[in-house]
Amino acid sequence: MTAWTTDCIPRQTGRTAVVTGANSGLGLVTATELARHGAHVVLAVRNVAAGEQAARRIAGSVEVRRLDLASLDDVRRFAAGLPRVDLLVNNAGVVLLGPRRTSVDGFELQFATNLLGHFALTGLLLSRLAAGREPRVVNLSSITHKNAHLDFGDLMSERSYRAPAAYGRSKLATTVFGLELDRRLRAAGSPIVSTLAHPGLTRTNLTPRAWEHRARLGRMIARIGLIATQPVEQGALPQLRAATDPEVRGGQFFGPAGLWETGGRVTEARLSREAADPAVGQRLWAAAEELTGVSYLPVPAADRPS
Repeated sequence: MTAWTTDCIPRQTGRTAVVTGANSGLGLVTATELARHGAHVVLAVRNVAAGEQAARRIAGSVEVRRLDLASLDDVRRFAAGLPRVDLLVNNAGVVLLGPRRTSVDGFELQFATNLLGHFALTGLLLSRLAAGREPRVVNLSSITHKNAHLDFGDLMSERSYRAPAAYGRSKLATTVFGLELDRRLRAAGSPIVSTLAHPGLTRTNLTPRAWEHRARLGRMIARIGLIATQPVEQGALPQLRAATDPEVRGGQFFGPAGLWETGGRVTEARLSREAADPAVGQRLWAAAEELTGVSYLPVPAADRPS
């Protein structure tokens, strides 16, 4: 099979794409390619100055809008000001390897940013997506989801906090969300397609930032870790395929085909058993609705009481 590359992306003219965390790394590459292929791209970023600097590097139609996913009030403000969206790429994420930190809403920061902010954003934009052209939502997973477990008695890691485990839990939750969203969209007869992707081990600024708390030692560890990673342009291909391939079906999950899915050409990736469990999906959905105050889409018909 011929390798999937950015040359496979069809024209995106007439579509509006929102890419969270688009000022650097995977988000910047994704926004750049979408704009290059004709989409109008909204760079949804926490740091507007960094977003504007990134926008100047992109050839095409782009705009910068502030979005702090760790603040549910800011998510609501952002969503209310967005008139149209055809494609939502939930790309932004944080990796924190230091002490436990919380969002302005009091949630563990990785879980708040990586899952709850995107859950709320997607729900608030759903009606506009449904009216869009070939509407699609892409959620960015991670290979770390395969070894993670959701403790519904301690989703915020208050009783026991280990930073790597909390990150893996947040990415497992993101994966579960993307799959449960697909189930509910199908059950509701919605035109929106929900897909997922993960970048393997990719060279972004998340690794250096994750080790900032260790000062000089952290910088050394980050540099060593980056040796084993693939270029960001390669790492962005799974989410670009999930976002643009016209043959993609709802619920498909893309990642690298190399050893342990760490790098290489794009292929369908493997889900952990917990991620694919519909019962886990329904339980997480109920928790996310309660935590965010955002409710959308009915329970699939097969699971409604008669």
